[in-house]
Amino acid sequence: MEQGDVDEEEPAGPSEWTAAGLPVGVGPWPGGPVAWPEDDRYDPELLEHGDARNVVDAYRYWRRDAVAADLVRRAHPLHVAIENFGHDHNIGTVVRTANAFAAAGVHIVGRRRWNRRGAMVTDRYLRLHHHDTVAGLVAFAAEHGLAVVAVDNTPGAQRLETAALPRECVLLFGQEGPGVTGEARAAAAMTVSIAQFGSTRSINAGVAAGIAMHTWVRQHADLAGAW
Repeated sequence: MEQGDVDEEEPAGPSEWTAAGLPVGVGPWPGGPVAWPEDDRYDPELLEHGDARNVVDAYRYWRRDAVAADLVRRAHPLHVAIENFGHDHNIGTVVRTANAFAAAGVHIVGRRRWNRRGAMVTDRYLRLHHHDTVAGLVAFAAEHGLAVVAVDNTPGAQRLETAALPRECVLLFGQEGPGVTGEARAAAAMTVSIAQFGSTRSINAGVAAGIAMHTWVRQHADLAGAW
């Protein structure tokens, strides 16, 4: 395992997730086993001991694979990719945000290992893809009819705030610092940049990903389906 790579287990009970001394999540199913729902999506362990996972209430007590299957059903035609040629520590944040916006998949381009701490276990509910090269990602996009949209603050980029994003697309983000590689920009159908007004040259990659994904949501998502 490479330095910085972690694989955290989900907490088993409410006492393991606390905020300001207060329990987070729900306790055992009221009424005990005799009152348990007759639905195979529910996990007997969670029904018995409580569910303190970081999931929306609609998925309380559900098995992990049942949650993942329902997210596939709800997924948007939006994919997210991030280049990982230097072991970027923003990837976990990007994955967690992609989960929140119901992206259909997350693609890691370059190094397979990445720090999962920032993902807060959300990577276990998403379809994760790995591509050794940008060419691999581009081939996947072409096969699935997805336009590649690079998000980078480079000359000639369209303003994200006014650009019309393709509904079926892959939002591609570069590493903190160097940004999207030249190969990725050349392969992209379009490049968009986020308007900035301060002194810093760039925005944190995790923050930029959240802004871009939410822009897609504003343009294409059915808000009636939000929790």
